[in-house]
Amino acid sequence: MIIRNKDVIQSYLLTTARYDFSIYEKRILFRLVEMAQDDLKGKKLNAGYMINKTLFKDLQEIMMPVSALFNSAEEKNHYYVKNAFRRLRNKIFEYEKNGTWELIGIIEMPKFKLTPGFVTFYVNPIIWDVILNFAKGFRKFELKTAMEFKNRYAMRFYELFSGQKTPIVYSIQDLKLMFKIENQYKQINDFFKRVIIPAKKELDKKSPYSFEFEIIKKGRKITAIKFFPYLIPKNRDEALETKKLKKAVEPHWYLDKMTLDYLKESFLFTSKEINNNIELFKEANGKLDLMLLLSDLKAKNGVIKNIKGYVIGAIKKKLKAPV
Repeated sequence: MIIRNKDVIQSYLLTTARYDFSIYEKRILFRLVEMAQDDLKGKKLNAGYMINKTLFKDLQEIMMPVSALFNSAEEKNHYYVKNAFRRLRNKIFEYEKNGTWELIGIIEMPKFKLTPGFVTFYVNPIIWDVILNFAKGFRKFELKTAMEFKNRYAMRFYELFSGQKTPIVYSIQDLKLMFKIENQYKQINDFFKRVIIPAKKELDKKSPYSFEFEIIKKGRKITAIKFFPYLIPKNRDEALETKKLKKAVEPHWYLDKMTLDYLKESFLFTSKEINNNIELFKEANGKLDLMLLLSDLKAKNGVIKNIKGYVIGAIKKKLKAPV
């Protein structure tokens, strides 16, 4: 598979991949997202988790407890975990950028230690960057729900429909390609019986998001499905929903710790003042070298009376300047 850029890898790796990720493979990836979120916020990882840059920073060493991949005390089949790491290790992206060609494995060198129950492995920096980017927009309550699914198609539909409010149409062919089952379920009734209906049942039972659907035909042949995502309030985790709403206005969701500390320490911005201008900082962080601009403006501190207003004005001016 040839992947031309990291945005496309992100889509393939964590959302609409044409890969038949098993439940356990997805749980490994979701745990990596969770770890990346904590790392982004400068939060100390839970016991048993570790992110360690190797000597030459060419790989990220990851450690996590095997128990993190199970849903309950009863679910302790190490065979499935080992098989998931084996399958992930064998998945490869062919990556091209700026005239450079590279083969990239999603993970490398998994090592499973039954006692004391930890697994270590390595992640390529390009893949880790993808996970970091995905972590910025992947909410914790989604992660908790996704980890509880037992049906892999429910997990995939959950990713597609989480937060989706408008109808969306997928052709049968596209869905089969997305789930990598293009050579299965030749009879359309089997596709609905084995994929669509079981996924909907589990979403209805566990997820805050599910769907209704209507069949689209071309002549007498079913060619596509129109999905109507909807919210199931009773399936919401209220505590996690409250955290989600809080995070929606927390500046560290959009700015790294270094930038936040610089704004606070060099220009005495409060968290509330950063929040009040978060859209501006978010845009600047995406389009400019924000840290470089801030370091240039630091020389004005003590000279300009309203340094915060000056910083805001300078950022706006820089954003409007022709490239």
